[in-house]
Amino acid sequence: MILKGSQRAGAGQLAAHLLNERDNDHVTLHELRGFVADDLCGALHESYAISQGTRCTQFLFSVSLNPPKHAVLDAEAFERAANACEERLGLTGQPRAIVIHEKEGRRHAHVVWSRIDAGTMRAINMAHFKNKLTALSKELYLEHGWDLPDGMRHMGGKSPLNFTLEEWQQAKRLQIDPREIKQTFQQAYERADGLKAFAAALEEQGYFLAEGNRRGFVALDIEGNVYSVPRYLGVKTKEFRERMGDGPTLRPIALVSAELNQKATAKLKSYVRETRERHRTELRPLQRRAAELTAEQKQERARLATRQTVRQRTEAAARARKLRTGLRGLWDRLTGTAAAIHDANRLDAWEAARRDSQQRDRLIKAQMADRRNVQLRIEKLRRRHVDERRDLHRAIMARLREPELHPSPPRRPRGFTFDR
Repeated sequence: MILKGSQRAGAGQLAAHLLNERDNDHVTLHELRGFVADDLCGALHESYAISQGTRCTQFLFSVSLNPPKHAVLDAEAFERAANACEERLGLTGQPRAIVIHEKEGRRHAHVVWSRIDAGTMRAINMAHFKNKLTALSKELYLEHGWDLPDGMRHMGGKSPLNFTLEEWQQAKRLQIDPREIKQTFQQAYERADGLKAFAAALEEQGYFLAEGNRRGFVALDIEGNVYSVPRYLGVKTKEFRERMGDGPTLRPIALVSAELNQKATAKLKSYVRETRERHRTELRPLQRRAAELTAEQKQERARLATRQTVRQRTEAAARARKLRTGLRGLWDRLTGTAAAIHDANRLDAWEAARRDSQQRDRLIKAQMADRRNVQLRIEKLRRRHVDERRDLHRAIMARLREPELHPSPPRRPRGFTFDR
């Protein structure tokens, strides 16, 4: 599984993020170990309070455990991975919390440790933690028999689908998958042998190269939204300039924006808005079904938890009745019978807890299969939407390239009509 770790502070913010049910179908606080508090927010604030006796500002260490898309791990597998992480990182025995998230038919976990050793009141040094987590990540892939990602197979190759938080937020505001934007830029970059060819390749997909306000390289789409080219390519501006060469002088962003505003008429822009609205409308029933399924699954889990709680109390009472009281109880303690009963009760309680855990895991796996079926339909629809937007952009580019005088009607993409 992919392991991503970071040193950090912000106990309240992290707790709110990990317990956020708005962006996740299900959130489970699987473990709190080594804390006095019995809730996540209180536990992380407890770590902050202890850190005040040291100079450490980043008193927490957080790791996300992300299995491949097709894998459904139970809670014990996440716990074993967390144990392996803390052994590699030197965090063995430190207070920790494990939170399991489920979203869109996938399951992943987050583990948070306190870095403060309460015995010595010193922060544990997290030297080379990225290298250690990368090595462990590869071992976990091999241990579970999963296919290695390209980045691991080629010793550090970077997936083209990685994107920063800033890129994701911008793309989310525009209702476009950030991977779609990033791949468009990177495919044009790989094919181009110079700045002119790169600009032409971007224009084919509806993006226009321009010079930014600080002499950087930016691209504008037909609605005037601005994208930093080096950031979406994942390269430094200097590296981009060396690869593309000096080439033709780029026009300032203001000039390109003004020209686009002149060319891209309100009618053309309306096609983009109408397409996005239609895509949202088509996705809405599936998203509503996903939300309904999540609500049903939460109720089913709550019913199981209630049944298990009742059964646990009944079984605990039955185990307690095995211990006799009064003179008979005293005799059992003297003869060792009581100790044997205690041992049998502890074993029985452990087996009951394991039975309940396996029952929860079976329910979760069945529910995730149902959720994944809905997610596959959503992803299939999204792929069709990507193709339609690409066709629309090509049609718009053909329209914008037509001569000013006596323009001929553009070729129509699938499902779109320009002249109504």
